[in-house]
Amino acid sequence: MHRPFTGAARQIRRATHAHGAGESGLGKLIELHAVNGAGDVMITVALASTVFFSVPTDEARGRVALYLAITMAPFTLLAPVIGPLLDRLPHGRRAAMAASMLARALLALMLSGAVATGSLELYPAALGVLVASKAYGVVRSAVVPRLLPPGFSLVKANSRVTLGGLLATAAAAPIGAGLHQIGPPWPLYGAFVLFVAGMFLSLSMPPKVDSAKGERRALLAADEEHLRLARMRERRAEPGRKGSEAARSEAGDAKDAEDTEERRKTKEAKEAKERKPGLRTVGPAVTHALAANASLRGLSGFLIFFLAFLLRQEPLAGQSAAVSLGIVGVAAGTGNALGTAVGAWLKARGPEIIIVTVCGLALGVAICAAVFFGAVAVAALGATAGFGQALAKLSLDALIQRDVPELVRTSAFARSETLLQMSWVLGGAIGISLPLVGSLGLSVAAGIVALGWLSTVRGLLAAARHRGGRRARLA
Repeated sequence: MHRPFTGAARQIRRATHAHGAGESGLGKLIELHAVNGAGDVMITVALASTVFFSVPTDEARGRVALYLAITMAPFTLLAPVIGPLLDRLPHGRRAAMAASMLARALLALMLSGAVATGSLELYPAALGVLVASKAYGVVRSAVVPRLLPPGFSLVKANSRVTLGGLLATAAAAPIGAGLHQIGPPWPLYGAFVLFVAGMFLSLSMPPKVDSAKGERRALLAADEEHLRLARMRERRAEPGRKGSEAARSEAGDAKDAEDTEERRKTKEAKEAKERKPGLRTVGPAVTHALAANASLRGLSGFLIFFLAFLLRQEPLAGQSAAVSLGIVGVAAGTGNALGTAVGAWLKARGPEIIIVTVCGLALGVAICAAVFFGAVAVAALGATAGFGQALAKLSLDALIQRDVPELVRTSAFARSETLLQMSWVLGGAIGISLPLVGSLGLSVAAGIVALGWLSTVRGLLAAARHRGGRRARLA
């Protein structure tokens, strides 16, 4: 009887540990992310059934608005703190991921009592789950560069981790729905078991996950002053200039010894001013790509909340509300998985061009969906949003891998992930506040994408041209 389960487990382990991922530790991270995705979807099923599906549409909208106000609003204040806080704990990444899993396991038990009684404990517990989940996402992004197998690019590794999470989410969603039929708390009991397993998986990660040798923090800025300072630091760090640098350093030391106290203080003040940010720039291509990704992540948050209410009130032609939501959800999930697969397949294409292309594609489909609102248009927009978000994020990963020095790469990942999560929250808040008019809502969706695309397209194309035809490998 146990053979089908052990056989499936061996097949999963063989897939996650292939191509050197087992030896490097990436396979364990893929499995951990799969457990994380399955646990999160269990909680999502329980909360959606309690807050959204259990009451009439008008009342559900008010309850979801209250849910957003109590959970998302504080999260927008906490999100900017998550990245820098975790960035200060580079030696405790395994413990941070384990703490995130344990916190969600305990909060799932708290939620199981709240969904049964309908008490107000649901909202602070949901906020805690949200914060812990995003903290895990930030740490996971920072961990991936430490676990690259030989011959793997960062984008290929991220695509495998993401795909593992997507497959686990797709498998856990129907299981969570089935557990909900037994009783509202049961999906949360399932989440508790998964997160406890995730805690032990986190602690079993390789010790090199906690290594922070030579790391520095990164600043998401690309102004000319920071670029000039970064170039100066890079030139000083070049190994081929050791002899000349040593000679200049000795001459400088001799001159400094002869300086007056006032001149020394002036020099130290100037150096302190240059070092004040304490961070390195990540370059204009990365910041432009981050802005474009933020618009796509905002589109995702907007569509989730806006279409959830719109399709419940006005289902797709000939379908029930649940089936309509399922169609859009499957389309978005399929697009996301396809974008992840395409990102791993595009081995030698400029990431700037990919981001410009997918943002333009999302904008065009959003405009068409607003003009020709209907079942096909809505499903196409959901699929395009999922595809564009996944592929643009992988391209952003490629730019960070290409343009950000290894010393500060993990910090750049942590901070970019925090900003993207905030964009999703903002998009969701816009979606919940709009009137339930399909053409109006999708016009706003097009505006969200246009804001990010039009403001970054020139910068991204200029960055691509500036590289003079050199291409970065995406996988």
